[in-house]
Amino acid sequence: MIRGVYPVIQMPLDVDENIDSEVLAKEIDWLLGEGSVGIVLAMVSEVLRFSHDERREQWQLTLKLLAGRAPLVASVGAESTAIAVRLAKFAEIDGAAALMATPPTSFPATEDEIYNYYRSIIDSVKIPVIVQDASNYMGQPLSISLYEKLLSEYGNKRVQFKPEAKPVKDRMQELQNVAQGQALVFEGQSGLDLIDTHPLGLFGTMPGADIIWAIVKLWNVLEAGEIDRAQKIHACVARLVGYQINLDAYVAVEKYLLVKQGIFTSTKQRGPVIFKLDEKQKAEIDQIFAELKALCS
Repeated sequence: MIRGVYPVIQMPLDVDENIDSEVLAKEIDWLLGEGSVGIVLAMVSEVLRFSHDERREQWQLTLKLLAGRAPLVASVGAESTAIAVRLAKFAEIDGAAALMATPPTSFPATEDEIYNYYRSIIDSVKIPVIVQDASNYMGQPLSISLYEKLLSEYGNKRVQFKPEAKPVKDRMQELQNVAQGQALVFEGQSGLDLIDTHPLGLFGTMPGADIIWAIVKLWNVLEAGEIDRAQKIHACVARLVGYQINLDAYVAVEKYLLVKQGIFTSTKQRGPVIFKLDEKQKAEIDQIFAELKALCS
């Protein structure tokens, strides 16, 4: 894996809520053509609403469509260590370049239990495991001491991080402090924290797929040190992210924008959901989208 932008793909669904493989192929081709250096299956890919067998089918189809053009990061987080380890082993066998795992979220667990959960996943495979703290919208924040213990035991080639608990910048700085700047870290949340965390030695960002061209542009101008331009793009991105108030809202907004751009043919989500866009919100998103397009041209 190389530094850069790794979008989390949206999962196009047909009328029966099965994966639409033709649309998925179009999405992947578009993402790679816009400058993505890898592809991720994770929370906004609706993995929580797919069975464990279907999750394997998701990454097997994605790997087939990628055809070796870019690495795939597969999400294997689950509500039990046994299921997560099983998914991890299958993902490695099937050809994933790396894994990403959220901790269990249905029931609180002690830090020792979460530490052993991650150790079990890491020990079960030889490819890197990205520890994802998705507590901005689900679960409880992971402690910096947990990150430190995992990094000390496995090193930054085996364990990497996607810390999304707030305040993201402060916690990422704490992580790099205990890691002596050696942690390999990914930013998430659709680029919302990218401008603040890029100076902290980010390895990459894992935004949604909907405005990939804007996030690639933002990453590239930050890499080039063009801070003024980065701030303008980021301000527009942040306005869009403002509509993504929970996990269902992330999916709804991203699928709406993928349809708007002719990549998807449907905004269908697996339900039940807690959020749906209304016409007023769609009009506001359309206006911000047009402004963002102009900024990135």
